[in-house]
Amino acid sequence: MQIKWYGHSSYLLTSDAGTRVLIDPYFKFLGYRMPVPVESDIVVVTHNHGDHNKVNAASGDYLLVNEPKEYNCGDVSISGFKTFHDKVNGKKRGPNIIFRFRMDGLTICHCGDLGHLLTEEQVKEIGKVDVLIVPVGGRATLAGAEAAQVMRQLHATVAIPMHYSTKALGILGRFFFAKVEKFLEAAGTRTTDVKSLNVSKESLAQYAGVVTMQYE
Repeated sequence: MQIKWYGHSSYLLTSDAGTRVLIDPYFKFLGYRMPVPVESDIVVVTHNHGDHNKVNAASGDYLLVNEPKEYNCGDVSISGFKTFHDKVNGKKRGPNIIFRFRMDGLTICHCGDLGHLLTEEQVKEIGKVDVLIVPVGGRATLAGAEAAQVMRQLHATVAIPMHYSTKALGILGRFFFAKVEKFLEAAGTRTTDVKSLNVSKESLAQYAGVVTMQYE
């Protein structure tokens, strides 16, 4: 399968059979721009904030996935788990959904704008994760050290950081998010940098640790 990053929290997962899963689409966010429209079979929204829910950035006869429940579409099965955008049960920033995708023999987990560590029950429900996509920039989500804890909670083989300050975000990005380095330090593992990630059950081990992705 292939994982491509569109900046911020938006990713396109493409299975070996060609099923396209677009996660948290937006149009513009500071220096980021989505290459719209994105042909999609499944469009996933982790929470209803304007920088995550622009479903009309997608095109095609897609399945909308935006609730904490089970979905199936072709070769992709999806489970949603209710979480929060903050540490006070959503009182500040509302609900959030962690989505787990099972495709091509891999388990991929996108945390949306998760704002807290997971409970024992949530860890048990989600289970072992092969690829964890997790926010690391703090302020409105997990900070770097907390994201590293979630990585360990889910025994993730690979962690992909998102929702952090990058050059593309410019000066304003520094006010909204921390840089990725705090997460890398807390994770304490090797880092691989890629434009896009092509990974299979057989090749997963070669990317073990943190994979940072380049915004284009």
